[in-house]
Amino acid sequence: MKLLAFTFMLIFSIAGVLVEDRLNAQELQVSTRDGVLEGVNESGVYVFKGIPFAAPPIGPLRWREPQPVKKWQGVRKADKFGPRAMQRPIFGDMNFRSNGMSEDCLYLNVWTPTKTFQEKLPVLVYFYGGGLMAGDGSEPRYDGESMARQGIVAVTVNYRLNIFGFFSHPELSKESPFKASGNYGLLDQYAALKWVQANIAAFGGDPNKVTIAGESAGSFSVSAQMASPLSKGLFRAAIGESGSLLGNRPLPTLAESEKKGIAFASAIGAPSLEALRALSVDKLLEATARPDANFGVNIDGYLFQKNPADVFKDGEQAKVPLLVGWNSEEMNYRALLGSLQPTRENFTKVVRERFGEDAEALLAVYKIDTDEDVERVATDFAGDQFIAYGTWRWSDLHSQTGENPVYRYLYARPRPAMRAEMGDAVAGLAGGVIKGGEAKKQRIPLSKGAVHSAEIEYALGNLPTNRVYDWQADDYKVSAVLQAYFANFIKSGDPNGLGVPAWPAIQQGNAATIMHVDTVSEAIKEKHRDRYLLLEKLATMK
Repeated sequence: MKLLAFTFMLIFSIAGVLVEDRLNAQELQVSTRDGVLEGVNESGVYVFKGIPFAAPPIGPLRWREPQPVKKWQGVRKADKFGPRAMQRPIFGDMNFRSNGMSEDCLYLNVWTPTKTFQEKLPVLVYFYGGGLMAGDGSEPRYDGESMARQGIVAVTVNYRLNIFGFFSHPELSKESPFKASGNYGLLDQYAALKWVQANIAAFGGDPNKVTIAGESAGSFSVSAQMASPLSKGLFRAAIGESGSLLGNRPLPTLAESEKKGIAFASAIGAPSLEALRALSVDKLLEATARPDANFGVNIDGYLFQKNPADVFKDGEQAKVPLLVGWNSEEMNYRALLGSLQPTRENFTKVVRERFGEDAEALLAVYKIDTDEDVERVATDFAGDQFIAYGTWRWSDLHSQTGENPVYRYLYARPRPAMRAEMGDAVAGLAGGVIKGGEAKKQRIPLSKGAVHSAEIEYALGNLPTNRVYDWQADDYKVSAVLQAYFANFIKSGDPNGLGVPAWPAIQQGNAATIMHVDTVSEAIKEKHRDRYLLLEKLATMK
């Protein structure tokens, strides 16, 4: 009898577990316009990975605008990140959790803190950086769990890169319904934003409370979506971290990009579109290592009717609140001086050699009094030329014509030293490299300032995902403040709130305050407006 009773108890127990598992699985299922998805529960945050938002851009769809997803029957598991876009390993700080690499890469990921899937929570859509050549939505530094714990539905988006995402050719323009080619990576982002509008409510998000954000190339992408007439109405706020399309180099026209595409195709022995599409994905990727394989955004007449800088000048951009900024060491002084010693004489010589008739005006605002000034001023100069000026110009123009608040920051917290167990791993810097063993021995930070991309883990609350650096209490303090600013802005269009220093908006493009983010964060007066006004003058004269 005891054995029989035990058997029945075991059967009922197993049945109960199976029923509970089935109910839990149903709780993690959402219905999208394309089919049912089943996510995973990761410590109380629901995660849906590898969601297709467009058809695979392969075969005849290589170099086509994103096409609709083929609907699926039954329940699709969403427990693994999709493949990352085709790319070469050109950045040593990238760490992927993706399911391999493929042309079939148009997937996004959703983290949601929802309890009922009915809450209408604010939404963050994040575009990764990587120079439009590398990156992926699975990188741990972009992980959405921490933002989800702030009450936000977080989305990361894959988009096509390099030759797969930005190649132009007259045959491609001819076959296009829009008579345009290139900009496919940006069109992927546009398709993802439309997917969010159609589906995010099923994950507990509010399609009327979408903020787009990104760093570096992702920030360029945010400025592009703001400038494009296609994306208007798909988001209500924007965040840009280090980068915009409004820098000192005007975008090429479609005709210029097509001409470049013809020359490149001929050089790799595939002069026709048929021959280009017949090339294997590996052959094409290999070709991107060539020095002439530099593909970027163009004014195609579809995504952009004119240069984005002119769009913002004329007030034709998306009229949304903007939070935007850059880092204190976007580029190291060695990027300007190379192996030369940082002396006043060498700085003056290099500027005169590289900038010709503009040199004297530049030397007047990038002032060097003594040799001790050179590293700091040359670092500022190199960073401005690289990315800071274009980011400033974006914020300044939008403050004049955007009819919405603009919040500008300067991020200045240097990363700490590398963790001791990193040994002799090599860490890439803006102006050079340092061996991990040397950092261990000297116990010094790898940089005097905040290098390009240093703020990402701080802003998204993801310091624990990066085990390279020896994070200290002050790092977590800075992260708490910066993430609070971001979360407040995503929720309301205003970064201000309880527990963080007051952050005033820019007033109509005049000399204004800028939020200096560091161990002690404070709003300070803009110090170098004269530099940026000169760079703007020189850019508009060309």
